[in-house]
Formats: sequence, C-alpha cells, structure tokens
Amino acid sequence: MCSFMLVFQIIAKAAMTVVIGFEGSANKIGIGIIRDGEVLSNPRRTYITPPGQGFLPSETARHHRAVILTVLQEALEQAGLKPADVDCVAYTKGPGMGAPLVTVALVARTVAQLWGKPLLGVNHCIGHIEMGRLITHADNPTVLYVSGGNTQVIAYSERRYRIFGETIDIAVGNCLDRFARVIKISNDPSPGYNIEQMAKKGSQYVELPYTVKGMDVSFSGILSYIEEAAHKMLESGQCTAEDLCFSLQETLFSMLVEITERAMAHCGSQEVLIVGGVGCNLRLQEMMGVMCKERGAKLFATDERFCIDNGAMIAQAGWEMFRSGHVTELPDSWITQR
Repeated sequence: MCSFMLVFQIIAKAAMTVVIGFEGSANKIGIGIIRDGEVLSNPRRTYITPPGQGFLPSETARHHRAVILTVLQEALEQAGLKPADVDCVAYTKGPGMGAPLVTVALVARTVAQLWGKPLLGVNHCIGHIEMGRLITHADNPTVLYVSGGNTQVIAYSERRYRIFGETIDIAVGNCLDRFARVIKISNDPSPGYNIEQMAKKGSQYVELPYTVKGMDVSFSGILSYIEEAAHKMLESGQCTAEDLCFSLQETLFSMLVEITERAMAHCGSQEVLIVGGVGCNLRLQEMMGVMCKERGAKLFATDERFCIDNGAMIAQAGWEMFRSGHVTELPDSWITQR
C-alpha cells in the first residue's frame, strides 16, 4: 500500500505543470510562478515618480532592466525551484507601453533559450481575467477590467472573450492618475490609492460630467472639466481636495457600474468579477456590490496582490494556454502596444 501511494505521488508530481510569467507592460515589473493553480511566488517592483509626474516609457524600461534579474532570482528562491523545474516561460505580449514590453520580452526570450523551455506570449488583459478567476473561483462572470491603460466590460461567449463595452478615449486609471498630477498627489504607492484615501474624507459632492454612450464610457471630458475647475475651486475655498477626489470617484465608478449592469442583463449573467489595478478600490467594490445585491448576483474581487499588474497572472494565463497545446515560436515572439 505504501509503495503504491509513493508511485502515485511520483506520477502526480511528474504530471504537474510549472509556468513562470514575466509582466512589465507599465510601471510594475513582476515575475510569478504558478504550479497547477497554486501561486508559488509573485515578487514585484514598482517604478515611482515624484508627485505631479507620470512615468515615461524609456525611464520605465530603464527601471525594469535594472531590477528584472533580481526579481527573477527572488521568484525562483521563493518558489524553491530551479530552472530545470520550470516547464514553460510566459511573458506579456501586450497591450502596454512599448519600451517596457520590449525589455521584458527580451529577457523572457533569453531565459527560454538558456533554459531550453517553450515560450508563450500572453495577452495582458486575459492574464488579469484568468488570475481573477483562479483566486476568486468565479465560474463565468461578466468582467469589469479597470486599470491605468484599459477600461473594458468583458464576457466569455462562444469560445472567446468578447468586449461588450469600453472607454472610447482614456482609461479610468489614467483619468485618476492625471488628476492626481494636477493637484500634486503622491505617486507612492500609487496615485489611485492615495485618491481613494483622500476621497474617504470628502463630504461635498461636486457635480461633474457623466458620459455613458450605450455600452461605452468617456472619461476625457470629465478630466478636462475637473482639471480646469480644480485650482479655481480650491483657491476660492468652494471645496477641498478631498471633496474633488470623492466627487471624481463617485462619478467615474457610477458610470462603470451602469455599463457593467447593462452587460450582465445582455449576457444573462449573475456574477461580476472586477480585475485590474483600479479593481483594488474598495469604494468601487462597494458600489458594484450594491448593484449585485439588487440583482441577486455575486461580486468577486481580489486585493492588491493580484489586482495590480503581477507576474503570476501572466503565468496563470500561460499555464492555461500551455496545457491547451499553445506555444509561441521565436520568430513570432514580438510585442504589441495595442
């Protein structure tokens, strides 16, 4: 009996698939390792700029180049694995910022060749979704994907992830980040997080443009309006910076809840999954939770470990693809910003 169990454990262990994922599409560089749905490691570094400044592609890429090998070593050490234990190397193919994407893709290609492992280019958006599904155990949700570069309502239909609604200009995270620069909010740990904390202290709602067009949203008009009004209102004492943060959040998130609910009705869905960096925001989760409760639906969300860009999400999407027989040949291992 003991020998049978030992053989069974050896076979089971041999059948396990280990994928390492490289993510670096924006200002975060992360490397994560997944073994059959188990997160073995997920270290990350963030490029933080001074208040009032964004992050430029070239400077972000320089940051990633400086730390990526250290993060790779951390990922292997935390997982207790050697390169020989890895079955596949996954990397973010896009979308994202060109220079950081190229930096990470080059390292992933090099690692795959040095280790003699197959390579897989992963869609960044699908990485977020698959990570959310893994952590929350959501079955077939309507997905609200909100980050610095993307704002989309997505659902799985007829063997594909399909976009049911999206921003027609800038992403919600980009709107928040750019407003933070206007009133000089710190970028540490992130402008969105600091806006969220300031919004908790706001009490006066300042009316802002509300732009929903069918299943789509527009944020550029709101940003232009609040950028122009912010200094005048603050200098005149009409409101506080906390009031502006509160008002911006309430307006943006109300728009997102509206289009998500419309997509749920269209798909006949009773689950909502929030993914992406802005998905960490507890006020957004609270507002979405109210809508879900009214519909008798379930809300699924994760914390900053898995909402914010990370390597494990690329590893998980890569694991799904690798188990389905996909690989990316070296000549096809390019990147795309779109």
